[in-house]
Amino acid sequence: MTILNNGDTHHFADGRALATALAGRVADRLRAGLLERDFALLAVSGGRTPLHFFELLSQAPMDWSRVQVTLVDERWVDESDPRSNARLVREQLLQHAAATARFVPLYTDAATPEEGQAEAGRRIHALPLPFDAVVLGMGLDGHTASFFPGGDQLEAALDPNQPSGVLPMRAPDAGEPRITLTLATLLQTRHLFLHIEGEDKRDVLAQARLGLGAAAHYPVRTVLARSPVPVAVYWCP
Repeated sequence: MTILNNGDTHHFADGRALATALAGRVADRLRAGLLERDFALLAVSGGRTPLHFFELLSQAPMDWSRVQVTLVDERWVDESDPRSNARLVREQLLQHAAATARFVPLYTDAATPEEGQAEAGRRIHALPLPFDAVVLGMGLDGHTASFFPGGDQLEAALDPNQPSGVLPMRAPDAGEPRITLTLATLLQTRHLFLHIEGEDKRDVLAQARLGLGAAAHYPVRTVLARSPVPVAVYWCP
């Protein structure tokens, strides 16, 4: 089994120090995009882990009106729901200097992600890829984005030749039905970051890199293996 070392791991004493460094790095990537292409594209993850990162990135000086922000994945819930990733991004990232950024949500008002897939796909297809930065998280089961072990469309979502930009995903540990960018879409990025916190997640990532036993099938390992750019891991205890 191949040991994956695609990228560097940056260690920090705590979440605030990590968020400060990651926000600075992502902001630099977005500014570079603005200089080179006159616009910038960013895809971010939801959950509790990126709160400090969002807070600090939202204050980074740049012309945010030329930045487009979307999500790596989304729970199929309305933005009024506390578990909505779109709600999190609007409340925590699209504030301060970043209030003028254009947000491209994945959720539509369709009843299911299967019914909303076409519209969400059109939104992503309209983005002028590649992304300037994609920021992923990771779960203790080795999932990232909504690439959940046991997911009903996991194989299709991880297919590097998948033509769809987004796919619905249902899995035993996913909670709500979800919609996710496919791996082929996520990897159309100039810079890829993995933001994890806690010793347990550090250990899961180490197992994924080694690929021993069940870890050989962790979705995050597929991301590490397939990414054409180095994966910069930002970790704190």
